[in-house]
Amino acid sequence: MSHDHDDRPQLTAAQAAAVLNPPAGRNGGDLVVETLQGLGATTVFGLPGQHALGMFDALRRSSLRYVGLRVENNAGFAADAYGRITGEVAPLLLSTGPGALTSLAALQEAAAASAPVLAISSQIPTAGLGGGRHGYLHELRDQQASVRDIVKSVHTVRTASQIPSAIAVAWASALTAPHGPVWVEIPQDVLLAETTLPVVSAMDATPRELYPRPELTIAAAHLLSNAERPVIVAGGGVVRSDASGKLRALAEKIDAPVVTTFGGKGAFPWDHPLSLRSWLEDRHTTDFLEDADVLLVVGSGLGELSSNYHTFRPRGRVVQIEADAGKLESNHPALGIHSDAREALADLLDTVGRREDPGAAERVRTVLEKVRVRIEAQDLTLEQQVLAAVREALPDAAPSFWDMTILAYWAWSAFDARRPNTMHSAQGAGGLGYGFPAAIGAAVADPTKPVLAVSGDGGAMYSIAELATARQYDLPLTWLIVDDGGYGILREYMTGAFGETTGTELARPDFVALAESFGVPAVRTGPESLAADLSKALATPGPSVVVLPALLRMFEPTHL
Repeated sequence: MSHDHDDRPQLTAAQAAAVLNPPAGRNGGDLVVETLQGLGATTVFGLPGQHALGMFDALRRSSLRYVGLRVENNAGFAADAYGRITGEVAPLLLSTGPGALTSLAALQEAAAASAPVLAISSQIPTAGLGGGRHGYLHELRDQQASVRDIVKSVHTVRTASQIPSAIAVAWASALTAPHGPVWVEIPQDVLLAETTLPVVSAMDATPRELYPRPELTIAAAHLLSNAERPVIVAGGGVVRSDASGKLRALAEKIDAPVVTTFGGKGAFPWDHPLSLRSWLEDRHTTDFLEDADVLLVVGSGLGELSSNYHTFRPRGRVVQIEADAGKLESNHPALGIHSDAREALADLLDTVGRREDPGAAERVRTVLEKVRVRIEAQDLTLEQQVLAAVREALPDAAPSFWDMTILAYWAWSAFDARRPNTMHSAQGAGGLGYGFPAAIGAAVADPTKPVLAVSGDGGAMYSIAELATARQYDLPLTWLIVDDGGYGILREYMTGAFGETTGTELARPDFVALAESFGVPAVRTGPESLAADLSKALATPGPSVVVLPALLRMFEPTHL
C-alpha cells in the first residue's frame, strides 16, 4: 500500500532532531511509560519486583503518578476502582511469577465488573521463554496460561520495538465494550536494555464501538410499544456505559417499572414512582418479573444473584441488551442484542412508541409494600438502623466500596445509591478484601470527594496493610469495619445448612489500636452513634477508621 507524500508527518527541524537524536540512557521501561503517557494515562498502580525494575526506574523520568500498594492483589483492586470511577484505563505494573499471580483475584473482579485495567507484567529474560526449565527466579512454564482465562486479551512483547504497539492494542481492548482487564508481559532483558528508538509520541488506541443492529432495535421497539406489562432490569452495563439518563427516559416513555441489579445500583432513581429498587433476592420481585409480558434486560446476564439464584422463570418475551456476547441468552432465550447499553438505549428511545400505563406506579408500590412487610416480620431492626446510619452519613456524591460482608449483602438490596457509579462491591467475582484497596483507587481518582469503604473483620484482615498506603498518600477515605468476630455470612450459611460452623470464628486485633499504630485516627462506635461518628470521619481530611462491633443477620432468603 503506497502513501502520498503529502500524508507523511511534517516535522520542524527541532522535532526532526529530537526524533533522530533521542536522549541517552533510555531503556525498554522508558518505552512503556512513554507509551502510557502518549495514550493519556496520568496514574499507574503497582508494586516493584526484580524483573520489573526497568519499568519502575523509568517512572521517575516520566510525569506519571505512581501509587504503590503493599500487595499486588490490592493494587489490582485499586486499579479496578480507578477504572470504574474515571471510565479510563488504569495501568497496573506487576513483577513476574508470584507478583503476577497474586493479582489474579483482583483481575477476576475487574473482568466480572467490566473495569478497564491494563496489567503490564514483567517476564523472565527472553532466553527463558518457551517453557524450558532454566531456573530463573519467579519462573513459570507459561505465565500467560495463568491469566488467559481471566483477562480479555493477552499481548506478549519480545523486542523493544514491539512495546508501544502491544500496549496500544491492549489499551483499545480494555476500553472496547464490555470494558475489562487486559494483560501485557515484557521480559526483564527487554525492559532493561538501552534503546535508541525515538521517544514515543501521541498514540492512537481508539476502542471499537459496539452498535446494535437496526432490525433488532425495530423488533425490540415493537415488542415494548405493544406490551401490556413491560418491565426493565438494569444491570452494571448501564452504569459502565454511562446510560442512566437514557434508561430513565425510556422507562418514562413506556411507563415501565425498573429494577436495578446489584451491579447496576444507582442506574435508576431509588424513589422514582417506577422504581422497584433492587430487591432481587425476594420472591415478590421475582414473581413481578415473571409476570411481565415483555422483559427488557439491559447490561446484565441475569446470573445467579440477578435471577434470585436461578429461580426466576420468565413467562413473557425477553429482550436482552448485552455487550458481552458470551452472556447473550446464556440463561434465558431472548431477542439478543449485542451492543453497548448506551448505544442500544439511545436507538430504542428514538424508535419506541410512547406507551401510557397509569397503573404501573401502583403495581410498583404494591410490590415494595409486600417486600417491606416481609422484612419487617423478621425482627431485623439493628441491620436496618446500621444501613440507615451509613446512608445518613455518606454525602450523595461520595463513592462507597463494599467488601463481601453481611452489611454489603443488605446494601445490595436495601441501600439507596442516589447517584450512578457511586456504589461498588466485589459481587462480580465475590472475593474478599476488595473494599478498602478499591476505596484507595477511588480516592486517587477523585480526591475532592470523601470515599467510604465497608468491610467485615474477616475481609479487613485481607487488606490491613493498605492502611500504610492510605497514610502515605494522605487519601480522603474512611474505612468502616463491622466486627462480628468471624466470617459472618459463612457462619450463617453453615449454620443454616449443617447446624454448626467450621472455620468461621476468628481471632482479630484491636482495630482501633492497629489503625492508630499506622498513624490513622480511629474510633469505636455503636449503632446509635454510628451516623455521627461516620459523618465526622468522612468530613475530616485524610484517612480514618470507624469500628462497629455488631453481630448482623441476613434477611431470610426466598429461593430455598
